[in-house]
Order: sequence, then structure tokens, then C-alpha cells
Amino acid sequence: MPPSSGTVVEFRNVNKRFGATTAVDNVTFSVGAGETISLLGPSGCGKTTTLRLISGFEDPDEGTIEIAGESMVGKRPYERNVGLLFQHYALFPHMTVAENVAYGLKHRHWPKAEIGDRVREMLRLVQLQGFESRRPGQMSGGQQQRVALARVLATRPQLVLLDEPLSALDAKLREELRLELKQILTAVGSTTIVVTHDQDEAMSLADRIVIMNRGRIEQQGTPDEIYAAPRSAFVAGFIGRTNWFHGRISGGPGDGSVRITTEAGTTLAIRDPGAGGGEMQSICIRPERMTVTGAEAAGKSGDNVLPGQVVDVVNMGAELHYIIDAADGRIMVVEPNREGARVHKGDRVAIQFRTEDCVVLPRDAS
Repeated sequence: MPPSSGTVVEFRNVNKRFGATTAVDNVTFSVGAGETISLLGPSGCGKTTTLRLISGFEDPDEGTIEIAGESMVGKRPYERNVGLLFQHYALFPHMTVAENVAYGLKHRHWPKAEIGDRVREMLRLVQLQGFESRRPGQMSGGQQQRVALARVLATRPQLVLLDEPLSALDAKLREELRLELKQILTAVGSTTIVVTHDQDEAMSLADRIVIMNRGRIEQQGTPDEIYAAPRSAFVAGFIGRTNWFHGRISGGPGDGSVRITTEAGTTLAIRDPGAGGGEMQSICIRPERMTVTGAEAAGKSGDNVLPGQVVDVVNMGAELHYIIDAADGRIMVVEPNREGARVHKGDRVAIQFRTEDCVVLPRDAS
């Protein structure tokens, strides 16, 4: 859901070092009330350290961390009104489901008469009514994940932190629970930070994504902004699939587009990046922005029509993935799996794409 008024988290100019290694390097971001953001990046990028700094399991070397306008300097984890869902859930195996959900409520000295009502409310929210007396070992991985989430949300934390919340589940169950998790967080109006290395998880759960690399923020924005307008080759390559062309600007018609001559000698029309003639550029094109037609189209006039040969066709159900050898290397094209004529392995084809679908990035960023 879009954030309501107010900011829950302020993370400003934060640094964290472990010996000679800088894990978090001058990182700044904020989280609005009711907003879900994702810290996304590869292993070792600093996202988990950032989460530990917010939760109080690590202290920053420099910078400011505030939750609901209050500085977290010197505050231990139990002094912060933060709920943390661990990667492997950390349920108490000797306790029942109801006892696990009630654990945080008891430690916060909720009135005994209210604890039972709150536990039942949380189990309804995660659709586990009737499981009160079971123990974690008697439940599936997906059910355990729901219990852990109910325990986190039960105390009404100001901020919910999810550390790789679906990574312990198999691929099919992860996909099913993504939507369910989003619905639950929306229903309670939770302010949430999700740490993940899974781009699909980030895109489906978050209102805004913060992409990290080597301890720094590469880019932050909505999923649409990150995908459609990456600001670096790292972001373009990390979010979704992409095809790359590399070449030098060789002039153009001056209508907002220019020509680029690739390293393989192909001439493409791209959006004018405002760079000087002869400068090296990297061109990113998403596979679903390309189309495949018969080879006869390659001989016709028009921008961005490339000849190639199909080396593989992968049927992914809703999509067809074409792998095509072209002068500039191997190119992937993704098209809907429609009924009717298709190209096949070994066919000579033409690849087409629009000038406006080319994302131009400086060559030295790749």
C-alpha cells in the first residue's frame, strides 16, 4: 500500500566496518508509514548488515538511525518496537503454535485476558485456525512461516523486518506465498523492510526497491522505475533479463535519436544520451521488448532490424524464449506463447525492436 503520512525509518549517512571491510558505506534511505521497501542485492552487498543495524544487533560506526523520530543510538534490540522474522523462523519447537504466537505478548506483559484474543486474531489472519495445539515439527515449511509471521505481527510493532522470508521454501511454495504475504502486510498496514536477493520477491512485495552493491545504494525507486529505467549496468543486469550491445555514437538525424555502431559493425538507432560522438556506450534492451519475424524482414529498410538464426526455443508455458545467434552475439527474445505460426530451431529470422526501448548507459558503468 502507498505510505500514509509520516516517516517511520530514517537511515542517514550510515557506515559500518568489520576490520578492513566496509559492509555499509554511507547509506541513506527512509521508509514511510505503511510502506514496504525491499533491500535487494547479491550476497555480501550489505543488505543484511543494514537490517541488523536497524534491529539493534549491530551498532553503526557513523551516521544516524531513527525509528518513529527517535534515535536508536544505544538502544538494544528489545528496546526497539521492531518485529523481526528470521530466515529460518526460529520457532520454539517445544511450544505449541498458540504459545509461539503468544511469546512476545507475554514478554511485553500484555493482560492475560487479551493474549488469547490476540493469538486467535493473528491465526485467523494467517489462515491457521484450528492449529493452536500443534507444534512446529508437525507443520509444513509454509505453515511454519505463517506462524512466525503471526508471532512477529502480534505485538503490533512499529516496524517489521523480514530477512529472506521465503528462501527456506521450495520454488513453487515461494511463488504461492509471495501474494499471501503481501496481502497480510497490506491488511495490517505494516511498515516493512524486506531483505532479499530474489528479484521476483522484491518486485512483487515492495512498494519501493533499494538496490545495494558493495555496501552502497546503486538505485532506489518503484519496481517499474527500477526495471524500465536502470541507472547502471549493474542494476540493469541484476533486475530481469537483458540483452547488451556495446558501441560508439556515430551521429544521427537530430530527432531525439542517434546512431551507434556496435563492436560487431551493426548500426542501431538509440535515444540520444547527450554524449559526444565517438564515445563508447552500452545499450540495454529487455528480451520482451524484442520481436522475432521471418528472415525477409532483415533486408527491409528501418531501424533496429537484425538478422540472426534461432539456436534454441524454450517453451515456458505462458512465454516462448528464443535464443538467437546474431552478429552482436547471442540474443534472447521473450514472446507470449500464442497459437499460430512460430519460428523453430535452425530458422533464419529477423529481430526487431524500437528506439524507445533502448536504455543507454555509459560504457564504463558495465
